[in-house]
Amino acid sequence: MASKLVQVQSKACEASKFVAKHGTSYYRQLLEKNKHYIQEPATVEKCQELSKQLLYTRLASIPKRYETFWKELDYAKNLWKNRSDLKVEDAGIAALFGLECFAWYCAGEIAGRGFTFTGYYP
Repeated sequence: MASKLVQVQSKACEASKFVAKHGTSYYRQLLEKNKHYIQEPATVEKCQELSKQLLYTRLASIPKRYETFWKELDYAKNLWKNRSDLKVEDAGIAALFGLECFAWYCAGEIAGRGFTFTGYYP
């Protein structure tokens, strides 16, 4: 077990050195590649305008999402009505999806507690 820890530490050290050496060039490359998304000059007014654009774009998408929600709910109801036609594969996929949702819930709870398993910090 101790040898694995030393091995992981050495890999982490190598990764840290690689990032320190090549991180800034990657950052510059990334910014150069995506410069058409950058708003110049970055003023408070421009940030507020972009914030409002995002808000109202999201609000405008609500009717479409509402319609999609009801379509998906009707599909689920139809599946439940015809559950005798359901294959074992479909049931297995649904069970795995439920398990994944539960796992993400548990991970969120652990992160929300400050990465403790036993309880919340006082």
